[in-house]
Amino acid sequence: MDRLHSDPRFSVCPNFMSERYHISRISMVTANVTEAQAADTLHNIWVTTNEDLCLQWQQQLAEDDRLKAEKQCLDEEDQERQRAALQLEEAAARADEKKKNRLKHIPIPMCPCPFANDEEALILISEFTICKLDKGQYIELYYWTNHGLDDAMVNYRTCDNNSLVPTTSEDGSTVWISSASSKPASGIIADRHLSPADFAQAIPCIVAALEEHDWPQQCVLMLAQFWGAIMLHCYWNSCDLLAQRAIMLFQEEQRRAWHNTIPSSKGAWDISVIDEPTLACTFKRVYHALLIRSDVHRQDIQVSTSFQLL
Repeated sequence: MDRLHSDPRFSVCPNFMSERYHISRISMVTANVTEAQAADTLHNIWVTTNEDLCLQWQQQLAEDDRLKAEKQCLDEEDQERQRAALQLEEAAARADEKKKNRLKHIPIPMCPCPFANDEEALILISEFTICKLDKGQYIELYYWTNHGLDDAMVNYRTCDNNSLVPTTSEDGSTVWISSASSKPASGIIADRHLSPADFAQAIPCIVAALEEHDWPQQCVLMLAQFWGAIMLHCYWNSCDLLAQRAIMLFQEEQRRAWHNTIPSSKGAWDISVIDEPTLACTFKRVYHALLIRSDVHRQDIQVSTSFQLL
């Protein structure tokens, strides 16, 4: 059906008795039909055709309104999708900006400045430690001892460190990170050499740090139970210095191995359960190492005495 370009309601019925329609009238004249009757017939045909065109016009207007409403709805949906995509893009940009400039977006509570004698005094750890925590890697307990916290406070800088160093990511690609996040403390002490007091003081701080940096609750609980079992073990409370040294070495080696096996195909294990056979082997290693050092020391004394006799 051809599309109408004007409203047929405004069309005027022509005068079919005029000279213009003479041929149309004559063609309809017969013995029983006069020329006037032919003109009436033409008039009736025009009226009927006009009524059909008016109906077609109304249907055409309705269809145009439907198509217009449908197009408007599609346009609104497209605009909504564009707004949603823009909002997601802006949210991703804000999240990326917050990740790059984390310190700027940390909420500041409306509270007085914490003093050194407060129970919840400010604990400042190094950027290197934060980087290790975020990656879920092994980190020495030294950073949460009094010496480690003092070192972080002394070496903290308020200026932005823009120097970058290359490093290898987990997928093998080279990425650039800030030099501060790749530099460990200069006077770091291995876990095996920590005193019991330093060890006990560091545990609550590192557990709080793990929770603050969104470690899985299962891992935090597992490590907390592991350290609790260490401090309740008979080696920890023994008067034998070899036993104390053995359990501190065991703690360091077990936790380092646990962290290293997390990304492996077999995964890690429940470190909260003390592996007594491994602990016994660690004690033997410490004992034999002490014997070897004692033998070397005696040999040095004998050699020194021999030179003196000469």
